[in-house]
Amino acid sequence: MDETRSEAARQALFCEQVLAKSGSNVLLETLREAKSVAAWEHFPPGDVFDPETGAQWYYHSHPPQEGQAEHGHFHCFVRPDGANGPIHHLVAVGVDAYGKLVRLFTVNQWVVGDNWLEAEGTVALLPRFDLHFARPSYLVNRWLAAVLALYADEIKILIRDRDKVLAGHRPENGAPAREDRALEVTSELGVDLRQKAAGLGV
Repeated sequence: MDETRSEAARQALFCEQVLAKSGSNVLLETLREAKSVAAWEHFPPGDVFDPETGAQWYYHSHPPQEGQAEHGHFHCFVRPDGANGPIHHLVAVGVDAYGKLVRLFTVNQWVVGDNWLEAEGTVALLPRFDLHFARPSYLVNRWLAAVLALYADEIKILIRDRDKVLAGHRPENGAPAREDRALEVTSELGVDLRQKAAGLGV
């Protein structure tokens, strides 16, 4: 297990190093063809989908808030039955304005409008998030896949915590918990890629 995480850490750092050589990073690479960057807009248009694994993602940013380090985040999904089948949200990967990984978090169902899947079913899909796809950038795709593999144990906890939070949530208006817009983020964890890699001896 440690070797799997170590390899994932090496992949993630390698992708960052290759991008840095050309003065880029995962965020700049993701937004490279964008004519402008508006809050909530999906990048790239139409999302990224790997038909072999069912992995899918898009990036978007929120309106800037004072004191907030995060520029935006990658929403990561899996479509286990292909492009026309159900879509399940795994985790969101937050980065700062320099493309540095800052947090992992889960969201309430209304946020992404996915097909709901309980925690253990969602956890079982994590290994499927593996993209070998050139668009918009092979390095960004490999970086994202590596981050999810590196933090797989932490993401499993976040997903299980998501369900615990929702099970205990009682909206004031009596609406179903998964539709309550007062509850957006259901679990989160601040992370540091280099610190994690160093802890694995990478």
